[in-house]
Amino acid sequence: MQRPATWFWVLLAGIVLFSRLCHANILWADEDYHLAAAIQMLHGKMLYRDLWYDKPPLSALVSLLFGAWPGWPLRVTGGLLAVASCAGAYHFASRLWSRREGFCAAALLAFSLVFYLPSATIPLEPDTLMILPHVLAVFLAWRKKPLAAGVAAGLAFALNIKGLSVLAACLIFVPAGWPLLLAGFLLPNAILLAWLLSQHAFPAYLESVWRWGLLYAGAPPGDSPVDSALLRARNWFGFHAALAMAASWYWIRAKDSALRWRMLVWAGISLGAAGIGWRFSPHYLNQMLPPLAIAGARGIALLAAETRILLRRMPMMVFVAAALIPMVRFGPRYFQLAADDLAGRPHAWRDVSMDQESREAAALVKMAEKPGDTIFIWGYRPNLVVYTRLPVASRMWESQPLTGVPADRHLRDARSVDAEWARLNRQELIRSAPSVIVDGLSAYNSSLDIARFPDLQEWFQRYCPAGRAGGTAVYRLCARN
Repeated sequence: MQRPATWFWVLLAGIVLFSRLCHANILWADEDYHLAAAIQMLHGKMLYRDLWYDKPPLSALVSLLFGAWPGWPLRVTGGLLAVASCAGAYHFASRLWSRREGFCAAALLAFSLVFYLPSATIPLEPDTLMILPHVLAVFLAWRKKPLAAGVAAGLAFALNIKGLSVLAACLIFVPAGWPLLLAGFLLPNAILLAWLLSQHAFPAYLESVWRWGLLYAGAPPGDSPVDSALLRARNWFGFHAALAMAASWYWIRAKDSALRWRMLVWAGISLGAAGIGWRFSPHYLNQMLPPLAIAGARGIALLAAETRILLRRMPMMVFVAAALIPMVRFGPRYFQLAADDLAGRPHAWRDVSMDQESREAAALVKMAEKPGDTIFIWGYRPNLVVYTRLPVASRMWESQPLTGVPADRHLRDARSVDAEWARLNRQELIRSAPSVIVDGLSAYNSSLDIARFPDLQEWFQRYCPAGRAGGTAVYRLCARN
C-alpha cells in the first residue's frame, strides 16, 4: 500500500480509537444491557430461559469475546469494529468507482461515527454492531454473490431484528439470486435456532424478542409520536447535513441510473427501518450511515470535479461548512473527557450523571457483598450488573417486563403496554429471593414506585435499606430473614 494510504488508515484508526477510549470510564444505555446479559452467561445462565433478554442473541455473544468487561476492552473492541466498518465501506466504494471514492466513503463513515451524539455513536449495541454486516451484505449482493450476502444479512438479523431490512436491500441488488440469498440468510439463524431449541429457550425467545418487540414498536413514546419522530429525524439530518448533501449530489448528478436508483432504494429501506415504531432514535438512524456514506463518496468526487469551475465552488464550501458544525459541536467533549481521565477526576457532564449514580450504587453493593449474593434491579439499570458482576436471582431481573412500561419512557410515564402480562411476570419475580435489590426508578417516577404494586408489597417488605446514591436506593434482605 502506498505511503499516503497507510497514513490515511493510521490517522483514521487513531481518531476512531481515541474517540472510543475517551469514553472508557462511561457506560452508555443499551450497550450495558448486552454486557449484563453476557455476564449472566458467564455465571452459567441461558439467555431467555434463565434471563429476560429482549434482543437477538448475537450482541450478547459478541460481548463474551472480551469477557463483557467495560473500560478499555469494550472501547477497543468498539473501535476495531468501527474501523472494520470503514474498511468495508472503502472496499465497496473502491470497487464501485475508484480508490478516491473508497477513501471518501471510509472518511465519511468514520466522521459520522465520531462527531454526533455520543449515546448514538460510541456504544457497542446492535444498531452500531450491525453496520459492518450491513455494508458487507449489500457489497456482496452487488458483486452477485447472493449466498455470502445472505449470510452477512443473517448475521445482521442475529444482532438486530432490523436486519430484515438488510436482506431487503440485498434483494434490490441481486433479485434473481433470491433463493441463495434466502438460504444464506437462514444459515446462521438456523444455527442459533438449533442452539435455542437445544437449551429449551426458544419459547422464552419468542416472548421476549418478538412479543415484547411488537408491543414496544406499537407503543411509541410521547403524546405526539409522529411529531417527535419527525423532530428527531430532522435533528439527525441537520447534524449529518454534509453526509446527506454529498449523497444527494450523487443522486442528482450521477449518470449511472441503474446503480443510482438501487442506491436510493437502499437508503429508503434503511430510513424506513430506522423509523419503526415512529421512534427515529439517534442510534436507530445509524442504519442510514452505510448507504449515505457509499453514495456520498461518489457525490464528493462529483462535487470536487465541478469545483474546478470557479462559479461552481459554492456547493463545496457549503459542504465544508456543514461538516464543521458537528465537529465544533461534539469534538471538544472528547478532549474534556480525556483531560478528566488523565487527572483522575469524575466527568462533570449531565449526560453521564445516571451512569455515575449507578457506579456509586454498585460501590455500595460491593462494600457489603457476601458470597452467594444475587441481585435484582427495579428500573432499567443494566450497568449495575456490569459494575457488580453479580448473578441475577431470577429470569426477571429488571422492571420492563414487570411493569410493561418500556425503558425509553418509564422515567416519566406509567402506561403499561400489557398490564396482565406484566402481572404474571411479577408473580414469577416474587418466587425469587435476591440478596440485593437496587431501585433506580421509584425516586424518578413515583407512579412506578415498587412499593405501590400490591402484589409486590409483602415480598418487598423483606428488604431493609442499605444505602442510597442520589436517586438510587440499595436494599438487602433483612437480617431476620
